Formats: sequence, C-alpha cells, structure tokens
Amino acid sequence: MVRRLAAFTAVAWAALCAPALGHAVISPPVVEPATLQVFTLSVPTEREDRTTTSIELTVPKGFAIDSFAPARGWRRKVSSTGSGEGAVVNKVTWTGGNVPTEEDAVFQFNASASAAQTYTFQVRQTYDDETVVDWAGPESSDTPAPRVEARDSLGGGSSSTVAIVALVTAGLAVLLAAAALLGTRGGRPIT
Repeated sequence: MVRRLAAFTAVAWAALCAPALGHAVISPPVVEPATLQVFTLSVPTEREDRTTTSIELTVPKGFAIDSFAPARGWRRKVSSTGSGEGAVVNKVTWTGGNVPTEEDAVFQFNASASAAQTYTFQVRQTYDDETVVDWAGPESSDTPAPRVEARDSLGGGSSSTVAIVALVTAGLAVLLAAAALLGTRGGRPIT
C-alpha cells in the first residue's frame, strides 16, 4: 500500500509540474519587488544526441542583476551599461559548457525587480551543431520566454503561485505521513 501511495504521489507531482518541464525557466516565478534574492535560470537540452554549448540571457529593463554564482565549466561574459555601482546588466552569455540531452544548463545570480510588474526575459540557446533555440515566444508557444512576476503582496491572492505550491506540497506531506503511520501499525517497520 505504501508503495502504491508513493507511486501515486510521484505521478500526481509529475502531472502538476509537467507544464514547467521542458522550457527555459527563471525561478522563483513570483517575487516581491525591491528584494535582493537568488534567481536560477534553467535551460533544458532537448535535442537527441546534442549538447548545449552556449546560453545568452537578455535582461529586461527594471530587473537588476547584482552578482553571479560560479558555474563550473562555463565562461561568463556580461554586457552592461554604466560602471561601478551604477552598472546595469543588459545581457549575459555563458559559453564553453557541455550539457547533454535530458539535462539542464543551470545558472544562478542575485537580483531584484524594481517594481510590481511582469518581467519577460529572452534566452538564446545554442547547440553543438550551431542550431539555435530562441526562448522568447508567448506563454502558449513551444519556446516561451521565461517570466518573473513581481507582486507587492505575495499572500492573500487566490491564484498566488507560491500559495498553490505550498498547498500541494503540504498535501503530499500529509499523504506520506498517513502512509507511514498506516505502514507501522502492528509494530512492523516499513521496508
């Protein structure tokens, strides 16, 4: 029973997450404006027998990148306007990596959104055969642009992404806890 419940939970979780898989994404997808935090860009290598060798991120106006986490195996080139504390990052290009099929190129950076609005990024992915995928389309396309929504209030809204994820995670935790309790009835440990 515990195995069936665990399998059901995994399938349900995969079904809930399926729309987010297979696309270039920036997470978290919902943030508070003017709050410095860590963002993650994840770009999938979807082509069979190919590797991702370059990722270019175009940063929308009003979204300020402060610093970057190292990305092992990748070289980073930053294009910005201004200098010093007033420098504004416009574009970041990572090259030299080698990400195979069914894996993601992942990069992290500290940044903040200046105002409550939706920020749309453009990502250009290059494969080892020089094929390019532009992740810059509308949400309904095969290559949607990554988006980050900055909201003045993250709580209270009935459609808050953060609230939905928290509820789903809590529900899964309750199911797993119930399964563990049922599995230990009669003094036998779960194996």
